[in-house]
Amino acid sequence: MFKGYRAGLFSVIALLGLSGCGAGKYAATEKVYRQKAKEFAKTIRATPPQGQAIENFNADQQWWVGSVNFGIRKPNYVVIHHTAQDSLEQTIKTFHSTRAAVSAHYVVSRDGKIVQMVNDYLRANHAGIGKWGNNTDLNSSSIGIELDNNGREPWPDAQVNALIQLLGTLKKRYNIPQANFIGHADLAPKRKPDPANFPWQKLAYRGFGFWYDKVLKNPPADFKPEIALKLMGYDTKDLPAAIVAFKRHFIQKDLSPAFSPLDKLILYNVYEKYM
Repeated sequence: MFKGYRAGLFSVIALLGLSGCGAGKYAATEKVYRQKAKEFAKTIRATPPQGQAIENFNADQQWWVGSVNFGIRKPNYVVIHHTAQDSLEQTIKTFHSTRAAVSAHYVVSRDGKIVQMVNDYLRANHAGIGKWGNNTDLNSSSIGIELDNNGREPWPDAQVNALIQLLGTLKKRYNIPQANFIGHADLAPKRKPDPANFPWQKLAYRGFGFWYDKVLKNPPADFKPEIALKLMGYDTKDLPAAIVAFKRHFIQKDLSPAFSPLDKLILYNVYEKYM
């Protein structure tokens, strides 16, 4: 009985702490968030849905009968970014700017604190123009995580460990496949370099993305790197950019737009894990 009471008390304290975050310096933006959420809720509640009638059909040619079987957005990818800014506060300020019009579901600070800024079930503006596999709208199918880093700093253990905890929660909650933890540079190789010099290997060993083995076997004679990149998910329309994106993730020391013999061994090893 006491254990249940204690767990319940901790839950209440946690909720009070979360709700209190917006009561002070962020009260104004919290109000805007609640208003927008209210507007979305109103749109969802409308029956029949507003603005979704079939054009050039008369009223007697279409009607509304609500089904009992439906749900809300289920994220299937996680996209990891670095903020390219100098502090957590600066990033929060940016994500409150309607002019910037960018956001993420979570921001992980340098000291390991995690700030959630968009409900997981909603679409955040973090991925932008890009492609992964056949998916050309990652904003609609992913959770965006921004890491507080200006792109030139080392990655503190506290930050990486907090990210791993967050990824573990999201993977379990939404049953996200191991292959679907990617970087911004992976889906937007011509535009984005982030997260730069990131310890992807550490994440892969915990089940978030893949990494190559210590012993690399030779690919078959007919192995084609371009096809391997494409089947993994990379957009190969600009092949040099796709090569650089792969190397940002898996090589890091050399970002030239061509594969060395060792790079091809690594590519083949990683590619096999995706298949």
